[in-house]
Amino acid sequence: MKYDGLDATALSARLGAPNCVALERVTSTLDIIHQLAEDGAPHGTLVLADEQVKGRGRRSRYWHSPRGSGVWLGSLLRPAAPVEGGVLAIRAGICLVRALADLDVVAKLKWPNDIMVHDRKLAGILCEARWSGQQLLWVALGIGINVHGPLPREIADRAIALDEVLPGIGRLKVLDALMPWLRGLADRPTLGEHECFEFGRCDWLAGRPVLEPVAGTAQGIDRDGALLVETLEGIERVVGGTIVTA
Repeated sequence: MKYDGLDATALSARLGAPNCVALERVTSTLDIIHQLAEDGAPHGTLVLADEQVKGRGRRSRYWHSPRGSGVWLGSLLRPAAPVEGGVLAIRAGICLVRALADLDVVAKLKWPNDIMVHDRKLAGILCEARWSGQQLLWVALGIGINVHGPLPREIADRAIALDEVLPGIGRLKVLDALMPWLRGLADRPTLGEHECFEFGRCDWLAGRPVLEPVAGTAQGIDRDGALLVETLEGIERVVGGTIVTA
């Protein structure tokens, strides 16, 4: 299959990937990454799909990903040392914010894995790790970016497509902006000081009242990628769950 006119070899060269698989229709790019990883595919392998029929987000949510409408990307990571999926998701989110800035789009990162533009969700990130005992074998990193609208009426009030703010934008141009940042994704076990600073600059939740999973005010993250919420009893760390704001 050709992806916006490019075959897999041309995509690999353009995006700087050791291996790139372009597929017309998949359940999820994450499923293909796991299959390739089991077969020994190298770190940095990419899967690009024209359509996902079972695209997924956090907590088994469905990700709307129809044919040709967005960047549905899977990337194979083989970190040198164990690293939490939450840390990698935040790093990937920062990469997306940087890439959008290169396209002159101001985006925010909503902990833990949503990219927001004009307070609507543009993109999402999901990391799925595979372990053998205490050994981390690989991480499948999934990124979904709404590029072309219109979006379905039932999600249009809370989601956004990139061409609403960048008319005429194409998927390859989005990938051109994203991949240089994504190739430099660090695999350190915790976030560095500069990464925490960068997150703070684009933190969508900062200062917002939070109702669930704990009640309080969002106050950034720690180096393990946990959300910090100031409550009446002090600072609480949130490492999972669905964030509900007031």
